[in-house]
Amino acid sequence: MAVHDYIKSGDFATEKHVPVIETVDTVKAGETFHVNLSVGKDIAHPNTVEHHIEWIKLYFVAEGTQLPFEVGEISFNVHGDGATANEGPVHAVSEGTLAVSLNKSGKLIAVSYCNIHGLWESEKEITVA
Repeated sequence: MAVHDYIKSGDFATEKHVPVIETVDTVKAGETFHVNLSVGKDIAHPNTVEHHIEWIKLYFVAEGTQLPFEVGEISFNVHGDGATANEGPVHAVSEGTLAVSLNKSGKLIAVSYCNIHGLWESEKEITVA
């Protein structure tokens, strides 16, 4: 089996692990825009030492190609760690924003990693005008 055989997908409204991609549908070539990525938008995902989202990666595949480019990664490094597990002084929230510029239309693909439930993905078409 290959890695892609282990990546799950679904609707973020009914599955708390699916990464959510929030951005515009159309952009101008070369113009910077923001892509907000999150996990647990409609159904909260746990954020504990035992069960948490470790990262979300954003990829871009240009129309008519099969080559994914890794645009960026947002890492979540603390989940209530401290003297007493889950009661530490800080928690990372599974959300972040990347600034992106495209020259071609294509597909944004987000992949998230849960330390218990593995890899999850979602995608969004984006048009460059």
